[in-house]
Amino acid sequence: MEKPESRIVSKDSTRRDNFTNTAVGRLKPEASPYEVWDAGLMGLLIRVQPSGVMTYYLQYARGKRVRIGRADAIVPTQAREIAKGILAEHYKGEDPIEKRKRVRAENYLQFLEDTYKPWLLTSLRRGKETYDNLSKGFPELHSLSLSEITPLVIEKWRQRRITQGISKARINRQMNDLRACLNRAVQWGALKVSPFEKVKPCKIDSSPKVRYLSTKEETKLRQALDEREATLRESRQSANQWRAERGYELYAELSERDFADHLKPAVLLSLNTGLRAGELFGLKWCDVSFEQKNMTVVAETAKAGKTRHIPLNDEALAILKQWKQQPGVKSAQYVFAGSNGKPFQDMRTSWERVLKLAEIDNFRWHDLRHTFASKLVMAGVDLNTVRELLGHSNYAMTLRYAHLAPEHKALAVSKLVSS
Repeated sequence: MEKPESRIVSKDSTRRDNFTNTAVGRLKPEASPYEVWDAGLMGLLIRVQPSGVMTYYLQYARGKRVRIGRADAIVPTQAREIAKGILAEHYKGEDPIEKRKRVRAENYLQFLEDTYKPWLLTSLRRGKETYDNLSKGFPELHSLSLSEITPLVIEKWRQRRITQGISKARINRQMNDLRACLNRAVQWGALKVSPFEKVKPCKIDSSPKVRYLSTKEETKLRQALDEREATLRESRQSANQWRAERGYELYAELSERDFADHLKPAVLLSLNTGLRAGELFGLKWCDVSFEQKNMTVVAETAKAGKTRHIPLNDEALAILKQWKQQPGVKSAQYVFAGSNGKPFQDMRTSWERVLKLAEIDNFRWHDLRHTFASKLVMAGVDLNTVRELLGHSNYAMTLRYAHLAPEHKALAVSKLVSS
């Protein structure tokens, strides 16, 4: 059998070749993994897996080798230069494997990936969201060791975010995630002192103006939801007429259902319970008690991590009963689920369209929760009860709702004037 061109096979059957782009490109996967050693630099090799993945390694001592990188990411000349650098350090007495262990333990990105991420995903409800923030929100830290993250580095990051127009409240939330990460690094011995001991959060208004629906706006929102429902029903009826004329299978008739889709019941339930979006989307039918007329927000979905019970008023109770009995509800487990049976992550597209239809500006889904709280305060409900219904972890968070009804307080002050 003719030998492959340019490949050298030594007496001990070790495969060797001069690593070039052409030579590496000729390597093909076989039934078992195999290795080809560089004829130009002692210790440099490439390992070929049956899957076709090829990886450069450097064997710098008997039984000791370090990974350099995949062949689809670096070219042979780069692999050779990296290998030479590793060998130079080894000849000076530095063990490459031990050095990589130190760097892995000290590097921010490696600590995040290898140590903190597994803890986040198993310990925190918002673990995935927190990890995404730490990995995407702080690109400046990726190449730094943990000890190189100084108060000055954090301050430069903060000033850059401010100049980008990011709100101070959001910056503080991101910094809180980083603070928690570095505090864990200190607890686990990967960092001596957290830089946040000398970093203070951005100063923000402790009593910001809270957006909520006025009586007129709520009326317009409810009308827009009804208009949207009517439009969806008309569209379905038109589509079925078209399909019937061509002998196609018809879609389910929306005219026979209480709700055209999920948006109206989700919005009205939020208005009547003050649920956070995550709590709403994580709500399960087993958490709803029609007999006791309440729902339970379990600790796993609650932001504060504590279970709470919310009474259902007549409208909320009627909505849930109608929605549960409606044909086509996608999940027997979750109250609001998509076509795959899994809970929604958001309803942004349909929500923004109905706000536009209602001509309501500067209003978020979370402001439905503010509306719920403001209506309670204006109805004379004490703040501690409001706190319990909202599931606030501390009373200070509820105090801001005391400022939601200026006309309500103005009426109280007006009583001081004698008639």
